[in-house]
Amino acid sequence: MRRLFAGAAILLMMVGQAAATSSERRGLNFAKSHCARCHAIGYSGKSRLKQAPPFRTLHKRYPVETLAEAFAEGIYTGHPRMPEFELDPDQINDLLSYLKTLER
Repeated sequence: MRRLFAGAAILLMMVGQAAATSSERRGLNFAKSHCARCHAIGYSGKSRLKQAPPFRTLHKRYPVETLAEAFAEGIYTGHPRMPEFELDPDQINDLLSYLKTLER
């Protein structure tokens, strides 16, 4: 019986990963190419830069939806070594979609 439950749990995890929307996948790709050098961008692991919060904890600090304005206007604060950048509306949507997946 335990094997059945373990197998079902693994199957659900695989289905959940396969069901990621294209927006979530693009957000993950953006995070990999622009954020991962400092931030932990996944469900586990430490950030490479100690001052850079793991993405999976951002929703504990801010409602993720409220980050849209900061992304649009440009983030000029954060940790001291964070570069200044601005995202276009599609990038914002994609990154927020990905960040929402980390709240699970």
